[in-house]
Amino acid sequence: MINESLPPHDVEAEKAVIGSLLIDGESIFRVATFLRPEDFFTPENQWIYDVCFSLYQRTESIDQITVARELVQRGRLDEVGGAAYLSHLVSTVPTSLHVEHYAQIVSRLSVMRRLISAGSQISAIGYEAEADVNVALSKAEDILFKVSQRQSRQDFVPIRQVLGQYFEETGQTLPGEAEEIPHILTSFTALDDFLGGLQRSDLVVLGARPSQGKTSLALNIARNAAVNQKACVALFSLEMSRQAVVQRLLANEANVDSRSVRSGLYTEKEERRIMEASGILSEAPIYIDDSPQLKVVEMLSKAKRLDFERNIDLVIVDYLQLMQGERRSDNRVQEVSEITRWLKALAREIDAPVLAISQLSRAVLGRASHKPQLSDLRESGSIEQDADVVIFISRDEMNFNEDEWKKEHDIEVEPYPRGIADIIIAKHRNGPIGEVKLRFVHRTAKFEDLEAEVGAA
Repeated sequence: MINESLPPHDVEAEKAVIGSLLIDGESIFRVATFLRPEDFFTPENQWIYDVCFSLYQRTESIDQITVARELVQRGRLDEVGGAAYLSHLVSTVPTSLHVEHYAQIVSRLSVMRRLISAGSQISAIGYEAEADVNVALSKAEDILFKVSQRQSRQDFVPIRQVLGQYFEETGQTLPGEAEEIPHILTSFTALDDFLGGLQRSDLVVLGARPSQGKTSLALNIARNAAVNQKACVALFSLEMSRQAVVQRLLANEANVDSRSVRSGLYTEKEERRIMEASGILSEAPIYIDDSPQLKVVEMLSKAKRLDFERNIDLVIVDYLQLMQGERRSDNRVQEVSEITRWLKALAREIDAPVLAISQLSRAVLGRASHKPQLSDLRESGSIEQDADVVIFISRDEMNFNEDEWKKEHDIEVEPYPRGIADIIIAKHRNGPIGEVKLRFVHRTAKFEDLEAEVGAA
């Protein structure tokens, strides 16, 4: 009930959220993406939810006993009303089925309270009568932006929906339960022979310097898994918008120049191929979340919720260094190390491979061969330690022009490697390390199989 003498709040909804969590601790992943402890109006409920959220972050179970124990350790069990109040909260709801509904009420009223506070701050700016009106307006906009930024959270969007938006913008129209997959095939023959596919519960790190094609390879793997195996793929794109991701996938699938797809200018023949490609992709179980500056706990919650609804077979994160830890730290290496531990924990929890893209440091450029090493993983910390598989991409054509290559190599024996990518398996916890080769098609930014020897080390 909303009390008009106080800022907007609903104590019963707050109780229902916490009661639902105490009944079913697993239900927190349905609300943790948007509900924070500070959204609760009543201090007691805020403290209890903060405990639940902390237990969730530590991947510990949430129930009356664990919550009470944590409250005791914080010296707040008596302040919230003791174990009796926790029992009362459980009695307020018969089931956790509607936890999301109650959480949305709590979140919405929290926004209203922040709006009231923002209004007071903006009013104060007006009374200050700042000499420069643009400065005053900028301050007011910043205050409102902080309120709106909290609400503008992205979530997974099926690829079919993004394809619909693409064809709507370009004036075109979109053409109109399996057994568990033991492992995810990349559909690159040499790589799958080497790795045996991407294994469930493995953390796989794909690293490269900029413009080597790491995002392209990850998208190719996503497409191959979803189309060829009907694997459910969760794609977190922190760098590219979902529209840009879909345009790349369309260009690959239709074998049409990526620039033509971006501009919407293509021949009649290419248009037919694009429409056929869109039909294939729209049926692919790929779910895209393009939230920028995504916190690791938010990502985990979203992944677990999608896994609960769809049973995820592969998670892709593009890319690791753009993610944020739950607590900002001046030590970025430590923060990234925490993120990789969470990603490994996610892989084990949902029993699916997690493919995380990583930038490499500039140290690789100082090496004559330009071949990446494990130590080149940027802000590495424990990346190479937590990863089960580490894969690097190295394309000599990006490091040497044709004239430079001729000076160093006998082109009769080693012709200029135009469109050739070395895929280096630098770590393989349960198998050999070595290299395979793929072909990179510049026109469509796509990787393809290349007949080559697989060398194991």
